[in-house]
Amino acid sequence: MDFTGKTAIITGAASGIGKAIAIMFADHGANVVIADIEEEKGFETEEEIKRKKKNAIFIKTDVKNEASIKQLFQTAAKTFGQIDILVNNAGISKFLPFMEMTSEQWDEVIDTNLKSVFLSSKEAVQYMKEDGGRIINISSTRAFMSEPNTEAYSASKGGIIALTHALARTLSPNRIFVNSISPGWIQTENYDSLKEIDHKQHLSNRVGKPEDVARCCLFLCDPKNDFITAENIILDGGMTRKMIYEE
Repeated sequence: MDFTGKTAIITGAASGIGKAIAIMFADHGANVVIADIEEEKGFETEEEIKRKKKNAIFIKTDVKNEASIKQLFQTAAKTFGQIDILVNNAGISKFLPFMEMTSEQWDEVIDTNLKSVFLSSKEAVQYMKEDGGRIINISSTRAFMSEPNTEAYSASKGGIIALTHALARTLSPNRIFVNSISPGWIQTENYDSLKEIDHKQHLSNRVGKPEDVARCCLFLCDPKNDFITAENIILDGGMTRKMIYEE
């Protein structure tokens, strides 16, 4: 896949899954915009990409803030021109006791994980509506399955999937394709410290890596894949399909 001449904005790209997505798009020729609130790590990711003689820029962004989102897109467009790809990856996971959770804590998770997708996608359309584009929203398998005290996070990820198919319908006349990815267990650091039982929970016989999500993003953004939209891809190594009986 060749993304030479294309510009991709990835939110939450200073570290973890977002960083892997940014690096992989850059490796395949894209101009990459690293949007994150973490300034130090954001510049480190920018420099890592530039050392490979690839194009990247870090733009400090608070995805909860509409003015910050507008500035992100304005700066990206001024730097690289047309914006072709948006990956809404930014998110936080705060698991709080349900009966103790405050409305402010609820709002922080929803605004960071879900409202940001609305704000960023709305802004992206202004730059994509003439020539089309791709929007990828990172959800989670927690939209379908839960542990205790994950209400805000699960609600935000379920909302992303619903927002994805709604946006795909609304934006189809502009040839803007919108899909979501629901990763399962993706180990972002200390992968070698995982135990055999961790890997055996997956039909793939291994825990996921950030690069697995990145490859899926590139697949969905390949110009040849113009028959996939309004879809959610569960990317979990088969973990949610494996029946485990307790002895």
